[in-house]
Amino acid sequence: VQLQASGGGLVQVGGSLRLSCEVSGGTLSIYALGWFRQAPGKDREFAAAISRGGASYYADFVKDRFTISRDNAKNTVYLQMNSLKSDDTAVYYCALASVTPTLRAGTAPYWGQGTQVTVSS
Repeated sequence: VQLQASGGGLVQVGGSLRLSCEVSGGTLSIYALGWFRQAPGKDREFAAAISRGGASYYADFVKDRFTISRDNAKNTVYLQMNSLKSDDTAVYYCALASVTPTLRAGTAPYWGQGTQVTVSS
């Protein structure tokens, strides 16, 4: 299984970005998927996850601003990010696991390469 993240870039405070993560080598519908981020000098942290059944989970710092979704037919998971803040600046990674708890714990076996999001004030 391979994951390819894209969609990062430079955006101003208050702006929006949509990240995509295309999965190859596996059937997306049987996996839980999620997004993590790592800011400079900080540990990687959980941002959002979506279960096989479509239930979504968010870290407190992204609630009501970010939305995770999946398109099993396109083998792609998305992260719509609105009302971006400078603190959202980080490398964002997508991850895949067989079950949501494994994903949320940060112990997913499959990870994408990361995409840089920079929010400028």
